[in-house]
Amino acid sequence: MRDRRDLRRFIALPYRLHARDPNWVPPLRRDVALLLDRRRNPFFEHAEAEYFLARREGQVVGRIAAIANQLHNQTHNDKIGFFGFFESEDDQDVADHLFEAAATWLRQRGFDTMRGPASFSVNDECGLLVDGFDTPPTLMMPHNPPSYVTMVERAGFEGVKNLLVYEGGAKEHFATVPDRLNRAVEIMRERLGVTIRPLDMSRFDDEVETIKRIYNAAWEKNWGFVPMTEHEIEHLARQFKPVVQPEIVPMVEKDGEVIAFGLGLPDLNQILRTNRKGYLLPVLPRLLWALKRDKFGRARIPLLGVLPEYRGRGLDSVLYHWIWNRAGEHGMFWGEAGWILEDNTAMNQGLVKMGFQLYRTYRMYDRAL
Repeated sequence: MRDRRDLRRFIALPYRLHARDPNWVPPLRRDVALLLDRRRNPFFEHAEAEYFLARREGQVVGRIAAIANQLHNQTHNDKIGFFGFFESEDDQDVADHLFEAAATWLRQRGFDTMRGPASFSVNDECGLLVDGFDTPPTLMMPHNPPSYVTMVERAGFEGVKNLLVYEGGAKEHFATVPDRLNRAVEIMRERLGVTIRPLDMSRFDDEVETIKRIYNAAWEKNWGFVPMTEHEIEHLARQFKPVVQPEIVPMVEKDGEVIAFGLGLPDLNQILRTNRKGYLLPVLPRLLWALKRDKFGRARIPLLGVLPEYRGRGLDSVLYHWIWNRAGEHGMFWGEAGWILEDNTAMNQGLVKMGFQLYRTYRMYDRAL
């Protein structure tokens, strides 16, 4: 699919399919167009993708992308291709044709397994929602109806990894950190000899470089990890700079060197959720007003990064504690942490000990080609 009109149809389909789902958050169409743009998205410097539409009697009833991510294959020494951006009417025949179109494209390029959904990689939205359909997603998290799970599994896919998402706080008491946690974190900070500061916006580019270095070092052994390139980090930083609240992006230093970071973001989906058509202009004034006046009420913690030599020393709790306190000061009384790999025992147990509760589960699937 290369025609611009077909690309617009590809982007438009979810707005019709999910129009009556109150928990689906319409993404901004301009953001989706940028993501799919082979010229402007730096993902395509090391990858390629093809987009497919399914039509019935002239109407678009499904879509999918087949993705060849060379950086993933180089990192993991495998022959795994991906599918993403899957959307379909509740019709197994439509879903089967879409998956076969993606599978054929991937087979032609020598892949032996198709994995997904990933739009485009684990650094973007990924995973199929399999539990937690009754709540809306936060920023940069996908949402799908339960029927998608049935269609994917009937098409021969098997779950390969669960991605767990936790919630913490409530309307009134997210900022009330338990005393025992305050004491424990202070002891850990003193024992490790570390200090914490917020992101320095006056040195934004340098801070982004530091985050990139720690992220790629911290995550390199994780399942499915793909390092982010220079251009990908810069691209993402440019997109999020206008909405970053530096107080909820802690940087942990030891002997003058940053050894860990946490990324907290206000949940823009609270505003976007009401913007059912997905165009920027109608919602822009509300977004700017909410950013200026700290009117989000919700935050998401998508990333923590700790250098490998400092893992297992409680720095994750120190980071969560900082974000918890500072988010509360900015009126964000509820927070989401995730996703976390299901077999990351230390991180999962740490969140539970802090009072977070598992409330959504996503799943990555594989199918042999």
